[in-house]
Amino acid sequence: MNLFVIQRVALKAIWQNTMRSALTALGIIIGVGAVICTVAIGDGASARVEQAITNIGANMIWIEAGGVNRGGVRTGSHGTKTLSLEDVRAIQERIPLVTNVSPNVDTRVQLVYGNQNWNSTVRGVSQAFLAVKGWAVVRGGVFTDADIQRSANVCLLGQTVVDQLFGTDNPIGEEIRIQQQPCTVVGVLDVKGQSAMGQDQDDTILMPYTTVMKKIKGQTWLDDIMCTATSAGVADRAEEDIAALLRETHHIRQGGDDDFSLRHPTEIADAVKQSTQTMEMLLAAVASVSLLVGGIGIMNIMLVSVTERTREIGVRMAIGAKGRDVRAQFLAEALMLSLIGGTLGTLAGIGASRTISNLFAWPTRVSPGAILLAFGFSAAIGIFFGFYPASKAASLDPIDALRFE
Repeated sequence: MNLFVIQRVALKAIWQNTMRSALTALGIIIGVGAVICTVAIGDGASARVEQAITNIGANMIWIEAGGVNRGGVRTGSHGTKTLSLEDVRAIQERIPLVTNVSPNVDTRVQLVYGNQNWNSTVRGVSQAFLAVKGWAVVRGGVFTDADIQRSANVCLLGQTVVDQLFGTDNPIGEEIRIQQQPCTVVGVLDVKGQSAMGQDQDDTILMPYTTVMKKIKGQTWLDDIMCTATSAGVADRAEEDIAALLRETHHIRQGGDDDFSLRHPTEIADAVKQSTQTMEMLLAAVASVSLLVGGIGIMNIMLVSVTERTREIGVRMAIGAKGRDVRAQFLAEALMLSLIGGTLGTLAGIGASRTISNLFAWPTRVSPGAILLAFGFSAAIGIFFGFYPASKAASLDPIDALRFE
C-alpha cells in the first residue's frame, strides 16, 4: 500500500466518525494552543525586559552616595556628602575603561506652566548623561557647555511631562517654572517607557547639573555619578578600578567602610529576565500536560477503532494485506488526527495571543520556533500513542478477526 493510498484511507476513516474524531483532536488543539499562547506571552515579557535593559543604558555603572554610621545608626544610601565634581574629573582622567561620565543631582519638584502644574523629578546632569542612558532628543536640542558653566535655566522634558503640561502643543522655547525658577524648554526627550522596576522613565526633566546644585537644591556635593564601561566585558573590572580610585580620593583606610556604592542596574534587569524565562518554561510545561492528555485520548479512540473494525482488518489481511500495511494504516490515522489538531491548535494559539495582546495591552510574540516545536510535538504524540493500537491491529489473526462479532 503506497503512501497516497494510506493517507486517503486514513482521512476517509476520520471523516466517517466526524464527531468522535473532532472530540479526540480537541485535546491536541487545546494543548498546542496553550503551549503557543504561553510561550508567546513569555517571549513578549522577555522582549519587554530586553527593551528595559536597553533603556537603562548599555554597560551603565551607577556610583551613588553611600551610607554612614553615626553612633551605631546606619543611614542607608545617600547618607554621605562625599561624591564631588573632583571625583568625576578623576574618573574621567584615570579610568581608561570608563567613558561618558556624568554628574547627577536629583529631587522632586513642582512644575507650573500657565494654569497647568505637575510634580516630577528633576535631574541635574551633563550632556554625557544622554549617552549613558542611550537617550535621544526628538525635538529641539541639548543644553551646551556654556549653559553648564553659567548655570543657565534651560531644560529638556520627558514625554510624560510634555503631555501633562503642554498636551499636544509644542513646548520648545516655552518657559515653565521649576520651584519658582523660570526655565526655558530647549528639547524633548524620546519616549523611554517603563523601567525594569515599573517606573515611568519619561516623567523627568533634565537640567545642567550646576543649575540644579546651585538654584534648585543648594548643595555642593553630588547624589550620583553615571558612567558607562567601554564594553560589557570590562564592566566588572571598571567597577573595581572606580572603587579603588574613590577609596584613594576619599582617604578610606584599608578595611574601612566605603562611603559610596556601585550598582550595575542591568544585573537587576537580567534577574527579572531570568525569572520571566523560568516562569515561561513552567507555564509551557503545564500546558504540555494537556498534549499528553490529548495523546492518551488518541490512543483510547484508536483502540476502540481497532475493536470496531476487527472484521475489516480480517478482510484486508485475507485478501493479501500484510501486518505492516495494517499497522501503517492505523498509525496514519493517529498521525492525521494529531496533525489536524496541531494545525487548528496553532491557529487557536496565535489567535489567543493576539486577543490577549489587544485586550490587556500585554506584548506577545509568536515565534516560528514555538510553532514548529508545538506542531512537531503534536506529531510525535500521534505517532507515540498511535503505535500501540496500530501494532495491536497488525498482530490480529485473520481467521479470528473474520469470526469477530
